[in-house]
Amino acid sequence: MPAGRAVAVYGAYGHTGRFVVAHLVERGFTPVLVGRDARKLGALADEFPGFDVGPAAVDDAGALDRALDGVAAVVNCAGPFAVTAAPVIEAALRAGIPYVDVAAEIEANADTFAHFAERARRAGAVVVPAMAFYGGLGDLLVTAAMGDWTEADEVHIAYGLNSWHPTPGTRLAGKVSAERRGGRRVRFTGGRLEYHDDELPTLTWPFPQPMGSRSVIGGFTMADVVTVPSHLAVPEVRTYMTTEAAGGVSSPDTPAPSAVDERGRSAQTFLVDVVVRRGDAQRGAVAGGQDIYAVTAPLAVEAVARVLDGRTRTVGVASAGEIFDAADFLRSLAPHITVTLPQASVDRGRPGRRSGLGRDGDGTARD
Repeated sequence: MPAGRAVAVYGAYGHTGRFVVAHLVERGFTPVLVGRDARKLGALADEFPGFDVGPAAVDDAGALDRALDGVAAVVNCAGPFAVTAAPVIEAALRAGIPYVDVAAEIEANADTFAHFAERARRAGAVVVPAMAFYGGLGDLLVTAAMGDWTEADEVHIAYGLNSWHPTPGTRLAGKVSAERRGGRRVRFTGGRLEYHDDELPTLTWPFPQPMGSRSVIGGFTMADVVTVPSHLAVPEVRTYMTTEAAGGVSSPDTPAPSAVDERGRSAQTFLVDVVVRRGDAQRGAVAGGQDIYAVTAPLAVEAVARVLDGRTRTVGVASAGEIFDAADFLRSLAPHITVTLPQASVDRGRPGRRSGLGRDGDGTARD
């Protein structure tokens, strides 16, 4: 990667933004520190001396244009993305540069596909939403697991987090999403997003060892319900969250994450277990690592590197699994994320044939 490649990070002083800035530096890029709060940008610039700083409110198109002037790409780390995504995408389109964000908000990601797909495609631009732990990693795992399958009956993505200490940004984004839904829940079923008031069931998910079986909340829906169906023919996408993590993120008393190592990572660990079912056949993929916010940085920065190098498969608005070679991308994330991509069908008692969650009479997985 040539030295001095400038990449703007919008929301650079935020929890995830700081990880992205640091990882850009490690990869030989030159971050441009951009955000809404000039004071916080100044404090961050003291930690990363020599980098340009660009204060820019999302409602100030001129300031955004100045902040993105001369950069090769922009990574948006500033939530809530219901507020920031569209203005920063507009600025990226005006600048003629790729846009990557780390949005976990379901509705904000759906908006990006709905509002910018045609414009970005016509312009030959690249817009990659949800290039993060939620939305991006799951989509890559599902795409890699499907392999040569062009369609499947069901996708199941189980998040095995040992804890979840949400950042202030996560809490704010969750509040905005809840308000947009009118307090309802969301799922992807029958080929579309559906809002509902059903209670979420508690189930047992047989994660691979060493984690093993854990209690999970079924229907704890994440951004994968937007990214996966955006390019894969799958009518059912179901996500699950370990009960301890679900309780942590929903409790107002859970503190923000705290660093336990020199990289600023928390003690949180995760295992993402994916199962794709087509008829009686199942395929799976697994990824593990430490700190969901920290691992978002190598995901987003690798995406930027591949876009700038031309290692892409399409233009327009595209999720990670559509625009990149999913298996190759996942392998490139070592040592930040460990990945297992089985080549054969799998059956460990997960949803699908002989599912541990049970089967209804019509053969569908029963929550």
